[in-house]
Amino acid sequence: MAIEIDGREIETNDKGYLENLEDWSAGVAQVLASQDGVTLGEPQMAVINYLRDQYFNNNQTQPNTRTIVKAMAEEWGRNVDQKELYDLFNGDPSKIAGRIAGLPESRRKGGY
Repeated sequence: MAIEIDGREIETNDKGYLENLEDWSAGVAQVLASQDGVTLGEPQMAVINYLRDQYFNNNQTQPNTRTIVKAMAEEWGRNVDQKELYDLFNGDPSKIAGRIAGLPESRRKGGY
């Protein structure tokens, strides 16, 4: 499976995750987000940038939704609940935002 952007073909797996993490760009994120019906605005990009930072600068950490909620509350300076993040990504932000962020599929289960 592949997506096309700017005349380039970017390979994805059968679940839509990038085969090569280096292929990610803001344009690729837009295409991946549109596949899920997600419009990328400032709050969505804050989550995506946080996930990318954690993965690339923190030993390939892929935070769960609870951790993302806490991080966004700190970044945005206000209370954030899980529902708000689910609404931003039309589903589980740790999975959907991670895919849009060009990260590998998270294999964790439960509340870790």
